Parts: sequence; C-alpha cells; structure tokens
Amino acid sequence: MSASSSTSSATKQSRREQSHERILQAAARAVCRDGYAGVGVAAVMKEAGLTHGGFYAHFDSREALLAEALEYAGKRSVARLQERGRGRSARGVSALRALVDAYLSEAHVESFEEGCPVAALASEMARTGPELRAVAGARMRDLVKVIEGVLPADRPAGSLAGNAVAIAATLVGALQMARTFDGAERRNVLRDCRAALLAQYDRDGGAA
Repeated sequence: MSASSSTSSATKQSRREQSHERILQAAARAVCRDGYAGVGVAAVMKEAGLTHGGFYAHFDSREALLAEALEYAGKRSVARLQERGRGRSARGVSALRALVDAYLSEAHVESFEEGCPVAALASEMARTGPELRAVAGARMRDLVKVIEGVLPADRPAGSLAGNAVAIAATLVGALQMARTFDGAERRNVLRDCRAALLAQYDRDGGAA
C-alpha cells in the first residue's frame, strides 16, 4: 500500500470515528431525555448532523444504538462524578460528601441529558430487552464501584459492597423522587437524603 493510500484510509477511519462519536453523543442525550421509547434513529442522525441512510454503517439495529448510547452516557456520568469529587476533596471535603453533594444537587435534578442514565431510565428496565438490561446493570455496578472507592475506612458496620449498594440505591431513588417536585419540596428531598446518607456513612457525619 502506498503512503497516500495509507493516509487516505486513516483519514476515512478518523472521519468514521468522529461520526460515530457524534451519533453516540446525540443518542446518549436523547435516551436520557426521552427514554428508550422516545429515541428515534432519524432524529438522532439529524442531531448528529448526518444522514439517516448512514446509520447502518455504524450500528446493526436501533437496539444496538441504545445499548452503546447507554454505556457511553453511563461512563460519562461516572467520570463527571469522579472529577467533581476530586475537585472538592482537594479543598478538604470528604470524597463521599463530594459525591453525594454532586449527585443530589439541583443541577443534577435538572440535567436529564447530561445526568446519570441509571436514574433517568431505571424505571424502564423491566420493559426492555436483555441486551439493554445487561448494559444498565453494568452501569449500576460502575456507580457502586465508584461509591466503594470513596467510603471512609471507618465506615459503619456492614460489608463495603453492601454499604455501597445501599448508598447507590438511595442516590438513584432520591434523584428520581426529587424530579417529581419543584421548588421547596424538591430542595427538601435533596437536603434530607443528603443528610441521611452522610450521617450514616460519612466520617464527618451530616455536618456541613
């Protein structure tokens, strides 16, 4: 293969990867915002700036798109939580408090498109196929693993994994509950759930 042919091939691959990334970004936003049933291939491709006809060059089916978009959204959400946690930990806030505060924040409540896909989609899991449930389960395990990594060494009695699962379930449920309210009721749900988690699991308790 000539150098020019090799360069051309690499350029095509790079363009394909960029297009694939744009499709995933659009689909991840759509699935968190609209749910599984609300995601249409044509709308996703349009938002990505690509033609509908190019979809099957990237995915075998709509189900495959949804599965990969959910994985993409989950990894992005976990990375964002970890980044926020590191920033606040550097300022003397415990890693667990930083994570809880970031997850149970009004900004996260309002951020469907960029927020945690587990909280956005958990209620739909029973009505999806095995491929999507498997991806959703992996994303939940990722959240649990992040929580395990920030639990204090002198945590309350109980297994590390068990405590992390309890915290993850509370975070997801609290976020979903907060999204059913507005104003003071929403703030109260977030505040009370943050306080309950930190009082039980954080070395500094519920103190601000």
